[in-house]
Amino acid sequence: MTVFQPSDATQAAQVIAWAAAESQSLEIMGGGSKRALGRPPRADHTLDLGALSGIVDYDPAELVLTARAATPMAEIEAQLEAHRQMLAFEPPDWRGVLPSGRRPTLGGVIACNLSGPRRVRAGAARDHFLGFAAVNGWGDGWKAGGKVVKNVTGYDMCKLQAGAYGTLSVMTEVTVRVLPRPETTCTLILRGLSEEAAVAAMAAALNSPHEVSAAAHLPAAVAARSGLADLAGAQIAITALRLEGPGPSVEFRAGVLGGLLGETMRLGPSDTERFWTGIGAVQPFAEHADRALWRVCPTPSAAPAVVRRVQADLGSTEAFYDWGGGLVWLSVEGGADCGAALVRAAVAEARGHATLIRAPEPVRAAVPVFEPLNGPLAALSRRVKAGFDPKGILNPGRMEEGV
Repeated sequence: MTVFQPSDATQAAQVIAWAAAESQSLEIMGGGSKRALGRPPRADHTLDLGALSGIVDYDPAELVLTARAATPMAEIEAQLEAHRQMLAFEPPDWRGVLPSGRRPTLGGVIACNLSGPRRVRAGAARDHFLGFAAVNGWGDGWKAGGKVVKNVTGYDMCKLQAGAYGTLSVMTEVTVRVLPRPETTCTLILRGLSEEAAVAAMAAALNSPHEVSAAAHLPAAVAARSGLADLAGAQIAITALRLEGPGPSVEFRAGVLGGLLGETMRLGPSDTERFWTGIGAVQPFAEHADRALWRVCPTPSAAPAVVRRVQADLGSTEAFYDWGGGLVWLSVEGGADCGAALVRAAVAEARGHATLIRAPEPVRAAVPVFEPLNGPLAALSRRVKAGFDPKGILNPGRMEEGV
């Protein structure tokens, strides 16, 4: 196996063109922090894009940033913080649950379409992805999108690349929309709600006119690992609602919402940031490296039933809820399939989907990591793959067997 380390996009294209001509497959790697996410690599060689790093253009006034794909997220965030701006989709840092010693990059975040707690208000990573430069499976460079939002016909190329895990093209440059950071923030904490009552409260808050930007529920055992001393010692379930914006607006909305829902506690800006960073990073389950981790997206109202069904069969299962119940994190004991059959059966009843985020490599090779597609969708997915990478040399098998 050869590790290719191109110094620019032209050299990357040359490597891919050679690989296509020789029918040699390539594992695509930027920072490498998500190498254990998805099915195990099954490539002949590695294309390490680490040298394709650096911010190319950043115009704070226009709220647009362009950077090479392997630019570390730490560099992006430092530049944005200096101008009181942010990536509104709140990209999560999963190095706690996927320890690699590597650094997350902007291209990796977009390729995996990773979004944090603010997704319920701001949308997913793909919704802030404006354009890119890439190399397809023939070794041809191409571009799509730009620095403004435009209507499209045919394929929406940004939407296709976001969440494709590098299986369609190798992105070399990425343009994203940024937004101003909120002036202030706070979190309302409701205590002792059952999971059904918590989902109902989160739905009421998110559907209210008070612009809740994040909503999560942690059962008592999980809340004890929230990272905040005041919450850890309570030994009680907590439901958290985040408010952001101008100071007077946040204060008014917090008062009204707290009165409607029965607020019992309020976190200030620093604790709020620490709490929601931990939720996005799946911090409560970071220390349980010997347990499998599932990311489940059910209908929110059905989320507690999904958890109960899995717990009935796998008694040691722990869970917490994000996105108002639209995202459930399940920590389950390993086993032969890490609970795959049980989890997928429970999620199917809720018309949702599940992704196996953390599991030993043999399990990730043996069971579907991503939600299996039905016949027509699977056929469409293969046609799209063939259009961009006809020889199947880019991250083969990363998302499903044989693709």
